[in-house]
Amino acid sequence: MSDQPSSPPSAQKPALRSPGSSQSRFQVDPVADAPKTPPGSRSSAGEESKGRFRAVNFLNPSDAAPDAGVNGDTVRSEASLHSSTGGLSHFSDTHSSTYYLRTFGHNTIDAVPNIDFYRHTAAPLGEKLLRPSLSELHDELDKESFEEGYPYGEELTAAEIITAKEVSDSKAGSVKFGWVKGVLIRCMLNIWGVMLFIRMSWIVGQAGIALSCAIVLMAIVVTSITGLSTSAIATNGFVRGGGAYYLISRSLGPEFGGSIGLIFAFANAVAVAMYVVGFAETVVELLDSIDALMTDEINDIRIVGTLTVILLLGISVAGMEWEAKAQIVLLVILVAAICNYFIGSFIPLKSKESQGFFGYNAAIMMENMGPDFRDDETFFSVFAIFFPAATGILAGANISGDLEDPQSAIPKGTLLAILITGVVYIAVAISNGSCIVRDATGDDNDTIVSSLENCTDAACTLGYDFSICKEGGCKYGLLNDFQVMSLVSGFGPLITAGIFSATLSSALASLVSAPKVFQALCKDKLYPGMHVFAKGYGKNKEPLRAYVLTFIIGLAFILIAELNIIAPIISNFFLASYALINFSVFHASLANSPGWRPSFKYYNKWVSLAGAVLCCVVMFVINWWAALLTNGIVLALYIYVSYKKPDVNWGSSTQALMYNQALTHSLHLTGVEDHIKNFRPQCLVMSGYPNSRPALLYLVHAFTKDVGLMVCGHVRTGFRRPNYKDMMNEQARYQRWLLKTRIKAFYTPVFADDLRQGAQYLLQTTGLGRLKPNTLVFGFKNNWRDGEMKDVETYINTMHDAFDLQFGVVLLRLKEGLDVSHIQDEFQTLQEKAPGMKDLLVSINIKDFDSDSSKPSSKSTSCQSSPLIFRDTKKPPLQLSPADEKLLTASQQFQKKQSKGTIDVWWLFDDGGLTLLIPYLLTNKKKWRDCKIRVFIGGKINRIDHDRRAMAALLSKFRIDFSDITVLGDINIKPKKHNTKMFEEMIEPYRLKEDDMEQEAAEKLKAEEPWRITDNELELYRAKSNRQIRLNELLKEHSSTANLIVITMPLARKGTVSSALYMTWLDTLTKDLPPILLVRGNHQSVLTFYS
Repeated sequence: MSDQPSSPPSAQKPALRSPGSSQSRFQVDPVADAPKTPPGSRSSAGEESKGRFRAVNFLNPSDAAPDAGVNGDTVRSEASLHSSTGGLSHFSDTHSSTYYLRTFGHNTIDAVPNIDFYRHTAAPLGEKLLRPSLSELHDELDKESFEEGYPYGEELTAAEIITAKEVSDSKAGSVKFGWVKGVLIRCMLNIWGVMLFIRMSWIVGQAGIALSCAIVLMAIVVTSITGLSTSAIATNGFVRGGGAYYLISRSLGPEFGGSIGLIFAFANAVAVAMYVVGFAETVVELLDSIDALMTDEINDIRIVGTLTVILLLGISVAGMEWEAKAQIVLLVILVAAICNYFIGSFIPLKSKESQGFFGYNAAIMMENMGPDFRDDETFFSVFAIFFPAATGILAGANISGDLEDPQSAIPKGTLLAILITGVVYIAVAISNGSCIVRDATGDDNDTIVSSLENCTDAACTLGYDFSICKEGGCKYGLLNDFQVMSLVSGFGPLITAGIFSATLSSALASLVSAPKVFQALCKDKLYPGMHVFAKGYGKNKEPLRAYVLTFIIGLAFILIAELNIIAPIISNFFLASYALINFSVFHASLANSPGWRPSFKYYNKWVSLAGAVLCCVVMFVINWWAALLTNGIVLALYIYVSYKKPDVNWGSSTQALMYNQALTHSLHLTGVEDHIKNFRPQCLVMSGYPNSRPALLYLVHAFTKDVGLMVCGHVRTGFRRPNYKDMMNEQARYQRWLLKTRIKAFYTPVFADDLRQGAQYLLQTTGLGRLKPNTLVFGFKNNWRDGEMKDVETYINTMHDAFDLQFGVVLLRLKEGLDVSHIQDEFQTLQEKAPGMKDLLVSINIKDFDSDSSKPSSKSTSCQSSPLIFRDTKKPPLQLSPADEKLLTASQQFQKKQSKGTIDVWWLFDDGGLTLLIPYLLTNKKKWRDCKIRVFIGGKINRIDHDRRAMAALLSKFRIDFSDITVLGDINIKPKKHNTKMFEEMIEPYRLKEDDMEQEAAEKLKAEEPWRITDNELELYRAKSNRQIRLNELLKEHSSTANLIVITMPLARKGTVSSALYMTWLDTLTKDLPPILLVRGNHQSVLTFYS
C-alpha cells in the first residue's frame, strides 16, 4: 500500500503554497501558547475542527524555514506523512509542538494532561478540547482512525451544541458573585426572618431560656448537617445553576431530582407570597394604628402585597446585580435593627417597667429559665413554629449558576451563615429571657408598697404586682406582646424597619431562587411542555418566563391573604429537599463510587443519614398531615419520572449503588450451589442483530422475562479485518434499542472466522458467575438445501458443541421463516431515497444460523445498521411480495396477545423437563394466558389408560395445569409411502453412494465432504428416519391448529450421524406445521415435586 496520504475531501482540501510545484510536504501550523495565526492560514477544515486539531498545509520545501526541523516549531512526523483523515494531521491544541519536543525529546501527537480535556461540552469556565483518540495513536497509518472527527461516539448532540453556544455567548459580561455577596448575605437574610422580631420572645415565654436554646440548637443541628451535606455535594465536581434540584438530581438521579425540583421551585414561589403577606400585614397594622386603612384589613393586605410583589419582580428582572445591591441594603437595615435591640436591652427605663422590661436581672433570668407552656402548647408545637425560620440555608446554593466559584462559595457561605444566625438567635433568646418578664399589665399603678417578703416572682421583687395576669387579660410581657422587642430597643421604628427588611429580603431571595431552580429543571426536559420556561435572556441568561410564572403563583397566593394552612406544607417541602440532600451524601458514600471525591472532607455518611432521618421526623413534628401530603406528592412525581424514563445520564449514586449491589449479589451467587427449585432457562439466543428475527426474540422473551437471563448473541463473519470500534458502537446502539422496546435482554456481538467458532466463543464466555446461559436458542435453517452444505455442517456442529458444554438446545421453526433482514434492506434503500421515512430504521443483511432468504449468504456485508421499527404493520410503506408479506406478518405474531387455543407439548423423551417447563412459563404470561397446555406422549395401545394416568399424576405433582393428555399408541406404525418417498428424494443429493465407487475414492470424498450420508448410516438409522416421518404425520393430524407446538428434539450421535441426515430429520419432522419449538434439555432435572 502506498505511503502517500489519500486526497483530502474537497471541504478539507489544504491550501497550496506553490501551485506549480510538483513536490510538496506537510507542515503543521505551530501551536504556541499564544498563537498568532496568519490570515488565511487555516483551511475550512481547521475551522470545523476548532478546539481539536490545527489544519495541515501543503508547503513547497523551499518555503519552509531552514531550521524548521531543528527548533521544533515545525513538526514533520511520521504521522503527518500518513494522515488518516485525508490531509489533516492530528495535533492537540493544548500544547505547542515545541513543548512536546522539549519535554519528550521527540515528536508525538500524544497529548499531555490538561484540564480542558475533562470539561463538559458546555463548560462555563473554558472550552472543551478532545484529546487524540486511541485509534489515532494506535491504528495502522493507512486506516481511517475515526469518522467525521469524533472518536467512539463523542459527536455532539444538537442540544449540546446549542448549550455550548449559549454558554460561550454568555461568558462575556455575565455577573458572577463571590461567597459573601452570593451566599453568606443571602442565607443570613433568609434565615433571619420575621420570627426573630415577633415570635422569638413568645417562644422564650412558652419554653423558657433553656428549652428555647434547645429548640434553636436542634434547628441548627438539622441545618448544619444539611449544610455539611450540601458542601460535600457542591465540592464533588463543578456545580451549575439549579441549586437544590441540581445537587439532588446529579447525586440521586432524575427520579428524585425531578420530584424534588418541582416542589422545591413551587415552595419558593409560594414562599414569596408568605413573606410578602407578612410584610403587608405589618404595614396594614401600622395603617390601622393611625386610622389610615384604604378599605378593610384583608383587602388592604392584598393591595399592599400586590404592589410589593410587583416591585420585587422589577428588581429581580432588572438583573442579579440590582437584586444583590437591594439585598445588601436590606442586610444593613436588618443588622442595624438587631444592634438596636441589643443596645436598648442595656438601657432600662422606668417608663418601660410596667410593660415587663426591667433590664438584665438574675431573678428574671432564673424565673424564665424553665418552661411555662400555655394554651395547649408543647415543646414540639413551639419547635414547629420556630423551625421555618431556619429554612433559608439553600438561598445561596439556589443561585449556584451565578456564583464565581460555587465549590468554594457554597460551603463557606452556608456554614458561616448558619453559625452567625444561630448565635444571634441564641443571644436574642437569652437576652429576652433575662430582661423581660412573662406577664405585665402595663399599668404604672401596679407597684407594691408593702413588704416584699412574700414575693414569689421576679416582678414582685422588683416592686410590681402582676399577679392579676394569672387570670388572663394582660397585654404585655413575653407571652402577650409580639412587639416586645420594639419596646426593648433603643429606637422602636428601627425594629419595624428590621421586620420590613427581613420579610422583603426573604421574599426577594425566594423570588430569585424559584425561577433559577425551575429553569434548571426545565432545561433537563423531565416533564413535558415545560421546556418553554428554560429560555434565558441577556448576558446572565435570566429566566424571565420563569420569573413571570413565579410572579403569577406568588400573586395568586397573596390574593388568598390567609396562608396559615399553606405554611406547614411549604416548610415540609423545604424539609423534604433537605432530607434528600442528606440522603444523597449517605447514598453516594455507601455506593463507594470512585467518582465520589468531595474536596470538602468534614462530612460523615452516618451523620448525613441521621440528618435525613431528623428532617423526616421534623416534618411530622411540624404537621403530620402536611408531611403525609408532601411524601405523597414526592412519591407520585418520582413514579411519574421513573415511568417516563428520561434519556439522561448524570452518573448518579443510584447507578453506582446498583452496580455495587449487582456485583455483590453476583459474587454471593457463585457461592451457592444451583438447586432444581431455582432453575430457570437462561437463554443465549443466536439472533444476529436483535431486530432481524423478531419472532425468535419475542418468543424467547415471553418465557424469560422476569424469570431468567436472555442474551442476544451475534456472530459477525466475513470481514477482512475486524472493525472493533464499529462493533462496540453497534453494541451500545442495539442495547439501547432493546431497552427502548422493553425487551429484557443483553446484546453480545463477536467477530469470528465462521459461525461455529463465534458460537463457541459465546457459549464459553457469555455471562458472569451464575448469571450464565444454560440454553442455546436459534432459528431453524429453512433454506439449508439452497446454500452450501458446509454451512449446514457448521450449523449442526454448533448444536453438538452446545450439548458438549451441557447446554440445552431450542430450535424455533416458522414455515414462513424468521429472518426479515432482507426486507429491512429494502426499507433501507427506500429510506435513502425518501429521507422523510425516519421511523423505518433498519438492520443489515447478515445471514446467520437461520437464514431464510432465498438469496445466497453474503460474507461481506455493510456495518451500518439500526433497529427496525414498523409504524404500520398492516400496510407496509414498501410494496412487498406475497411471500415477504406473510413473513412480515408471521414475524410479529408473538408480539401480540395470543387468541384462545392450545400449546401442544409432545414430551416424547425425558430431557430433564425443559420441554415441559418452557410451555408452563409461557402460559404464566399475559399474552399466552388464554392458551391451554395439551400433552402428547408415546405409549403402547394396550397401556394407553395406564400411561395417561401416570402422566396426569406426574403433572399434578409438578403442579402444572393441563387440559388434556393424549397417549400416541400408533407412533411406531410405518409412515405413508408418499411421505417416505419425499424423504428419500430429500436426502438423495447428499448421499455418498459408496457402493458405486471405489473405496479409496469414497473415503476421500467423505473426508472432504463429511456431511454426506453413507449407505451404511442410512440403513442403520432407517427406523429413526421413519419415526420422524411418522411423527410429522401425527403432528399434522393432532396439532395442525395449535398456537404453538413444543416437541422433544431428536438427538443425533456425534460422529455417527451425518449433518445432512440429521438436518433432514429435523426438516421432515417440522415441515408444514404451525410454529414449532424443538427442545432438548441437558438431561439434568429442571422440575421437582419436592418442597
